[in-house]
Amino acid sequence: MPPRTPKPAPRPAETALTPADAARYDTRFASRAAGIKSSAMRDLMSLSERPEIISLAGGFPSTDAFAREVFDEVVAAVSRDHLASALQYGPTEGLGELRERIVDVMAHEGAAARIEDIMVTSGGQQAIDLSIRTFVDPGDTVLAEGPTYPGAVPCFTTYEARVEHVPIDDDGLRVDLVEEALERLRAEGRSPKLLYTIPNFHNPGGVTMSLERRERLVALAHERELLIVEDNPYGQIRFEGEPLPTLWELDAGAGWVIYLSTFSKILAPGIRVGWVAAPQAVLRKMNLGKQAADLASSTVSQRFILEYLRRHDWREYVARLNGVYRSRRDAMLRALDEEMPAEASWTRPQGGLFVWATLPEYLDSSDLLASAVERYEVAFVPGRAAFLDGRGGNAMRLNFSGIPEPMIGEGVRRLGVAVAEMTELHRALGGLG
Repeated sequence: MPPRTPKPAPRPAETALTPADAARYDTRFASRAAGIKSSAMRDLMSLSERPEIISLAGGFPSTDAFAREVFDEVVAAVSRDHLASALQYGPTEGLGELRERIVDVMAHEGAAARIEDIMVTSGGQQAIDLSIRTFVDPGDTVLAEGPTYPGAVPCFTTYEARVEHVPIDDDGLRVDLVEEALERLRAEGRSPKLLYTIPNFHNPGGVTMSLERRERLVALAHERELLIVEDNPYGQIRFEGEPLPTLWELDAGAGWVIYLSTFSKILAPGIRVGWVAAPQAVLRKMNLGKQAADLASSTVSQRFILEYLRRHDWREYVARLNGVYRSRRDAMLRALDEEMPAEASWTRPQGGLFVWATLPEYLDSSDLLASAVERYEVAFVPGRAAFLDGRGGNAMRLNFSGIPEPMIGEGVRRLGVAVAEMTELHRALGGLG
């Protein structure tokens, strides 16, 4: 019999800590930790585990279409043919064959890359983190769309970036306002380290940058030596319209665009495999940052993706997903037309996972969220989560990809009731004539 392991002494419950006990850490936290903001998007993920809540908050891709037999086949292949290597450490930059496959995935969007340009990451989120970590010192200026991806906000705050938001409209980032911002910053003696943008099916805005603006933005990057971080997790999730060239493609190897993407949206987010495409001088620095973070992305996950790509046509799977998402988008737009007040407006995305809705100015979406969750059991991401300057108070991000159509309609109906209730309260308090 193996020797018995002595039981550890019981640990006091965390709830037994007094405020004074907890305060012992306050002076010990790093200054950057004090400024880190939680992602409202991530905070709301827990609501998905409450069956009574209809969550329009998460950015959940649909995984219903990923067949059980396919999963079993791929897992069996990894176990049978690559078990030892799958359970071992891998290179920080990622498995060589997977990087070759990523080159093919990018080529499907017209973005030419070489294996030397690619580094595998633990999801798209790590790709964003590494991009900001590699270039941004505390106090450095970063340009970002307003609104911006809520998941990028903690990265900006962690590395103490000074974010300047540039508005978007139905044609994406206002590049004319990027030029104005650059002129103003130059007059102030500041130069942005980089511009962070989601050109395709923006999260949370749902809009897509026009070809004219893409071309002008890349030309501006060349003229002003402006580094662009192009975050493109949704580029393959197109329901209608013609594909547009990536900024990476338009840059044509000049080295002013860093490209980020992920398999989370086109296969499955639970696998946690993304990538960065960048000049080798940049990848060398990112490689060091990744070594410090996690040494290397999960070899099991990489092997899973690789075996799937070997055995199945990912393009066919994405085409099926896009059919599902198109139908769910249409269901959400119909419900919004029926349930939202006339003063509200929202984007009509050609792809991606999100609709950005703007409510009357007298409504605060953070207050609305509290009421919507507790009284009507529906959730969304409030607009302020997508800004670092307090804007977005009357806006909200709605996700349509992660829940079935009947629940989309019911969720928007409940949300409409919550909006009507707050509107009536405002009127009763004399806010409306």
